[in-house]
Amino acid sequence: MELFSTIIGTLSNWMYSYILIIMLLGVGLYFTFRSKLIQLRLLGESIRVVSEKPKDANSVSAFQALMVSTASRVGTGNIVGVANAIAIGGYGAVFWMWITALVGGASAFVESTLAQIYKKKDPEGGSYGGPAYYIEAALHSRVLGVIFAIILIATYAGGFNMAASFNLIDSFKSYSFYSDSIPLIGGALLAILVGVCIFGGGKRIVKVTGVMVPVMGVIYILLSLVVVVLNIGQVPMVIGKIFSEAFNFRAIFGGFAGSALMQGIKRGLYSNEAGVGSAPNAAADVSHPVKQGLVQMLSVFIDTILICTATALMALCTGIVPSESLKGAPFVQASLANVFGAIGPYFITLALLLFAFTTLLGNLYYCDGALNYVAGHTLSKTSKTIFNLAAIVIVFVGAQLDFGLIWDTADVLMGFMAIVNLPVIVILGGTALKALKDYTDQRAAGKDPAFKAASIGLKEKTDFWN
Repeated sequence: MELFSTIIGTLSNWMYSYILIIMLLGVGLYFTFRSKLIQLRLLGESIRVVSEKPKDANSVSAFQALMVSTASRVGTGNIVGVANAIAIGGYGAVFWMWITALVGGASAFVESTLAQIYKKKDPEGGSYGGPAYYIEAALHSRVLGVIFAIILIATYAGGFNMAASFNLIDSFKSYSFYSDSIPLIGGALLAILVGVCIFGGGKRIVKVTGVMVPVMGVIYILLSLVVVVLNIGQVPMVIGKIFSEAFNFRAIFGGFAGSALMQGIKRGLYSNEAGVGSAPNAAADVSHPVKQGLVQMLSVFIDTILICTATALMALCTGIVPSESLKGAPFVQASLANVFGAIGPYFITLALLLFAFTTLLGNLYYCDGALNYVAGHTLSKTSKTIFNLAAIVIVFVGAQLDFGLIWDTADVLMGFMAIVNLPVIVILGGTALKALKDYTDQRAAGKDPAFKAASIGLKEKTDFWN
């Protein structure tokens, strides 16, 4: 295990020191310029689109799609991931998280628009899709589609679910009753709860948490604002350090793995997933693919610019000094304890319990479509049962592992998704940008944009836009 941990850690540092920093920022900047700063230019339009109602009352609206994608993004990454970035990389990591989100918004727009263009009809009249499908439809490579789907399954059922399980159990370390048996007991209980839900017996649990998570998210943001207001005198110092330490190049190149630059990009990507290929979905009923692209672009902003910033300011304004010895959930808990006393850490644990649980289930939902794509058909009941049992075991195992191995594994697997997806969206980006021009032209003419594949000269056959 120690050898495996060393290999994964080395691979993670290498990927993010060279390949992914160039790819993520390069592709994000490329689409930012090609789309003429779509993140700022059409930010108001993205808010307008979210308020639209679907024509069919039974369909999923753009707002509902935004809430689903935001709820899946708002999780342990927004709390623990931000705390880790600051604890390891310092104040400047927050700046690089902002940059990742700003340029990543353009990448998120392109991949989500492509997913809408190439989405498929299901037998019930709904839709499904994602990168594996637009890879095969546009690049005519099922092999590459299968490779991406397998990496996605490993990332979400493996790396991300182990991280969610670990982060929840790690939050108990700040309590006096913590012992070496907590990971075993907590991991087992969490695995059982997940098992009850995915085998069909936990519909009530899923329904309750589905309501509670958005509520908890709002409470979390409001609580962070209260903390910032109570410590408003510290805000100018914190903002100043975020910018000054972001450009401390001696520190960056002196120890790149622990630098603000790498940690900010790693945790920013983990939180908002822009360019990774997870957010593209075919859930919303929209009249034009660009509408869903704008919604996902807005979701990246909400996730990182709003929620991650709230966590960062809440943690840093209370006077807790970031350090590697105080990282993860305990860092945020210590900050809240400074303001609210003993109730602060308990609130974070409760928030993590809800966020981690819904993240675990949501991640397995992501895997369903990928599993069916790899198999070429809907999985049999036996095959699905075997996968679900393996997923439950992984949840338990994640609670037992150590900090470095958990995060490095999640980073490496997520990195491989990005390495496959980013070149693909560059190759196919022209299609998304033509769709964008078609959309803006129709809006300029005072129309509610409606998409036809022929209007942009799309040669590939589509299920929805002919």
